[in-house]
Amino acid sequence: MVLTDDQRALQDTARRFARERLLPDYQKREKLGILDRALVREMGQLGLIGIDLPEQYGGMGLDGVTAGLIAEELAYGDFNISAVPVGISLNGAILLGHASEAIKNEWLPKMVRGDAIVAICLTEPRGGSDASNLQLKARLDGDHYVLNGEKTSITFADRADAYVVFARTGTPEQGAKGVSAFFIPAGTPGLSTTRFDDLGSAIIGRGQVFFDNLRIPVGNRLGDEGKGFTQVMQGFDYSRALIGLQCCGAAQASLDEAWAYTKERQAFGRPIGQFQGVTFPLSEGESHIAAIRQLCLHTLALRDAGQPHVSEAAMCKWMGPRFAFDIIHQCILTLGHYGWTKDLPHQQRMRDVSGLEIGDGTAGIMKLIIARERIGKVAIQY
Repeated sequence: MVLTDDQRALQDTARRFARERLLPDYQKREKLGILDRALVREMGQLGLIGIDLPEQYGGMGLDGVTAGLIAEELAYGDFNISAVPVGISLNGAILLGHASEAIKNEWLPKMVRGDAIVAICLTEPRGGSDASNLQLKARLDGDHYVLNGEKTSITFADRADAYVVFARTGTPEQGAKGVSAFFIPAGTPGLSTTRFDDLGSAIIGRGQVFFDNLRIPVGNRLGDEGKGFTQVMQGFDYSRALIGLQCCGAAQASLDEAWAYTKERQAFGRPIGQFQGVTFPLSEGESHIAAIRQLCLHTLALRDAGQPHVSEAAMCKWMGPRFAFDIIHQCILTLGHYGWTKDLPHQQRMRDVSGLEIGDGTAGIMKLIIARERIGKVAIQY
C-alpha cells in the first residue's frame, strides 16, 4: 500500500513517540499498574487520538487506514497504551453516529484531547461469545431508563470516564433486536466497578461494572430503542482490524530486538545470526507479520471505501493475536536463557497480546463469522 505524505508524517510522529516515550518505560508501567493520564493527554496533543473523528470535534477527519498506522506504531512501544486510541476510534464512531448533539459536543472533544476514556460494556457473566444474550435490563420509567444488572470482562472498567452500555429493553425472545445502547458517565449514582488481577495488560484494568437502579435520561440512549446490538457489531468490524495492527506492532518490536541479538550473541566462534536454525524462524515471523499487516490495511481501506469487510475484519482479529503470540514466543526461544527473564519485555508482550485471543471475540467466533459470510446460515450452529 502506497502511503500519502500526510500519512507518513503522522506515522513518523507516532513512531518517534512510541520509541522515545513509550518503549523505555513499558515494563515499569506494568509494575505500577496505573494508566498514565498525562501520557494519554500527550498523545492527544500530538494528534494521535481520534484522528478519524471530524474536525468540528477536535479530530482530523482522516481515514481508518491512518488510524491503523498509528495503532501499530504505538503498540510497538506499549501495547496497552495503544488500546486507548483504538478504543476511542470504536466508541467515538458509535457516539458520532448515534449520540445526541449535546453528548457529542461535550464528550468527543474530550476523548480526542486524551481527557476522557470511554469503556464499552457488552460482555456479561453468562455470555461473552453469545453477545446478544444480554441479561442487564433497562426499564423505561417516564423520561428515564432504570438499569439493573452486571457487565464483566470490561476493558478500562475501573478507570473509564464514561461507558457505552448495552442493555435489554425488549424481551429475551427478541434476541439482538431487544438490545439498546446507552451513554453513562462515570459517577452516575448506582454505578460501581471492580478490577481483576489479570495475566497481562495491567495498566488497562479489566473488571466488572454493576448497575443498581441506575437512572439515565432517555436522551442518553444511543440511537433507536432495540438497535444497540447492530450498532456495536458494525463498530467491531473496524476495531478488529485495528487490533490486528496492534498485535503486529508488538510482534515487530520483539522481532527487531531478536534480530539485533542474533548479531551480537556468539556461539561456536561466530554470531548466531549465521545459523539457519536461528534465523529461519525469525524470517517466518517477519513473513507472517507482513502478511497480517497488509490484510489489516486492506480491511481498513475497504471500510474507508464503504465496501463490505466483515470476513476480512474477522481474519484480522483471529490471526493478529494468534501469530503475534507465537512470534514473540519464538523471540524468547531465540534469546535462550536470556529470554527467560522478566528483565526483558518479550514475556510481557506475549502476555499482553494473549488477552486479545479472548477479548473482542475469540478465534472460534471469528472463524464462524468467516464461514457464515461464505456459506450463510448453514454455518451457524446452535
